[in-house]
Amino acid sequence: MTGDFTWGGADLDLGAYLARIGMEGPVRPDVETLRAVHRGHVAAFPFENLEILLGRPILLDVKSLQDKMVAQRRGGYCYEQNLLFAAVLERIGFSFTGIGARIRMGSEKLRPVTHMALKAEAGGEQWLCDVGFGGEGLLEPLPFPDGARVQEQQGGWTFGIEREREGVQVLRSLHPEGWFDLYAFGPEERVPVDYAVMNHYISTHPHSPFVSRVVVQQTEPGIRRSLVGSMLVTARPDGPEEQREVRAAELVRLLAREFRIELGEADAALLGRVQSSGT
Repeated sequence: MTGDFTWGGADLDLGAYLARIGMEGPVRPDVETLRAVHRGHVAAFPFENLEILLGRPILLDVKSLQDKMVAQRRGGYCYEQNLLFAAVLERIGFSFTGIGARIRMGSEKLRPVTHMALKAEAGGEQWLCDVGFGGEGLLEPLPFPDGARVQEQQGGWTFGIEREREGVQVLRSLHPEGWFDLYAFGPEERVPVDYAVMNHYISTHPHSPFVSRVVVQQTEPGIRRSLVGSMLVTARPDGPEEQREVRAAELVRLLAREFRIELGEADAALLGRVQSSGT
């Protein structure tokens, strides 16, 4: 293939990826394809940080991402998910840019830029694409607002984008008690090397939420599942959350049953020891 594939699209086996997310037929750089690929990706790939706990580096080149997520049928966290998705968009022919976001999760504390998302163009509009936010993540792309805000329901979950001062925009989720800020982002464009720096911090720093506990999450139409440490939380748009403690001995079976993550014998044993130690 020829062309400037900044995001690694030239290294992508698009057919294998589309088969992994259950898509058939032609794909084009249009709104229908953008929605379908985003929806299929979120349904196929769980958010997970297991490689960190298994003592392996998080590799962000497209060949490594495709080997892990497509061939081995695993998931990944935000950089893995959205960089693979970026390669897909590039290969299909979409115009898009990278975004860097500050996680809020309902807090007013100023956090560093550590989250990755994408801004794509299709059908004459710009769309926020984010297949890597985990438990409260988008199911489909969300259009950027022409005015102050936009609101959309996806699979029973309601999301919105609101403009703040100085070009900052905020992705929000509607909770029973009101709007809940997920993350904020500005207009600066990000490129793959920016995410390599963020990835190093998030995958190695002792203050990172991903280095000391299991985090596995997935959002589907009508249900969200989130395993953080030993606590499994199941939520639905129209009901209260259900919580239960997951024993270390049942972790591997739960990953397979609830998140479709199948680990090899050696990895299963190592992860079980990590969970038992409480590290």
